[in-house]
Amino acid sequence: MTIREMCEAFDVTPRTLRFYEAKELLHPRREGQRRLFGKRDRARLKLILRGKRFGFSLEEIRQLLDLYHMDDSQETQLRKSYALAETHLAEMEAQRDELNEAIAELKDQMAWGARRLAELRRNSAAG
Repeated sequence: MTIREMCEAFDVTPRTLRFYEAKELLHPRREGQRRLFGKRDRARLKLILRGKRFGFSLEEIRQLLDLYHMDDSQETQLRKSYALAETHLAEMEAQRDELNEAIAELKDQMAWGARRLAELRRNSAAG
C-alpha cells in the first residue's frame, strides 16, 4: 500500500506514518521517494493504533512488537502484553471511577445551584 492508501485505510495522517517510521515501528519498503507498506506494516500499524487507544506508550508498543520474533510461538509477547493490559486496565478503571465521582459531585452542585436560582426567583417575584 502507498502512504495515501494506508492513511485512508487506517484514518491516520501521513505525518503519523512518517513519525512511526522514524520511531522504527514501521518499516516500509522504499522505491525512490515512495514508501510502500506491506502486510507486516499494516498489521503493526493496527497493533500500534490499538495499543495507543488502550493507553500503551510507544515504547511499550515497540517492546511488544519486538518480542514477536522470538522463537516461542509468541508466548513471551502474549505474556508481556497481558501483564501490560492488566496494568492499563487497572489505571483506566481508576480514571473511570474518579470521573464518575467528579460527575456525581458536579451534578450535586448543579442541583444545588438550580434550587438556589429557583429560590432567588421566587423571592424576587414575591418582593
